Amino acid sequence: MELIGMLDSPYVRRAAISLRLLGVPFQHRSWSVFRNFDQFQQLNPLVKAPTLVLEDGSWLTESGLIIDWAETVSGKSLMPAERAQRLRALRLTGIALAASEKSVQIVYEHKRDADKRDAGWLQRVTGQLHAACDLLERELQGVDGWLFGNAPTQADVSIAVAWGFTQLVAADVVDARAYPRLVAFSQHAEKHPDFAALPPT
Repeated sequence: MELIGMLDSPYVRRAAISLRLLGVPFQHRSWSVFRNFDQFQQLNPLVKAPTLVLEDGSWLTESGLIIDWAETVSGKSLMPAERAQRLRALRLTGIALAASEKSVQIVYEHKRDADKRDAGWLQRVTGQLHAACDLLERELQGVDGWLFGNAPTQADVSIAVAWGFTQLVAADVVDARAYPRLVAFSQHAEKHPDFAALPPT
C-alpha cells in the first residue's frame, strides 16, 4: 500500500500520521502534484494528494476518507468513544481543517502575480485563519499533553499538523507569539515518534 503526496501538505501529513498511529503499514511516495503531474496522473487522473493506493491497485483520495478506511481495516479509532468527547474532537478537527484550508488559500493567492491578487479575498481568508487559530488557542486552555487521555486522537493530529503548516507557509500572517498554547501543544505533538517520523518537508 502506498500513500502518495508531499508531507508539506497538511492533508497528506495528517493521513500519514494517522496511518502510523493506527498501525496500518504503508510506503510513502513524495510526489508533487506540480513536478510529478504526469506521473501522478497515470496513477490518479484527479492528480490529488493525498492518494492512497491499495493492494488491489484501487485508490482513495481525501484525507478524511483515507483515515476512515484505515480505522475500518485496523479495527481502531482515533476518535474518543465517549459521546461528549467525540463531539468535541469532531468540532476541534473541523476547526483545524479550516485553518489548513485557509492557509492553503493564502498560499495559492500569493502564487498569482501581485497585480492580479484579490486584496479583499486575502483579507477575508486571513480573518478566517485568525479566527480558527483564536478558537483553537482558547480550546487548549488547561491542556497539558493530549486532549483526551494519554494518546493522540484525530483532533490532536489535525491541530498540530494545521499549526505546523500555518507556520511553514504563513508565519508572516499568523504570529506564533500570539498563540503560546498552540505553540506548546504542537511542540509536544512533534516529539511523538509517529509525528517525528513524518516531518513536513
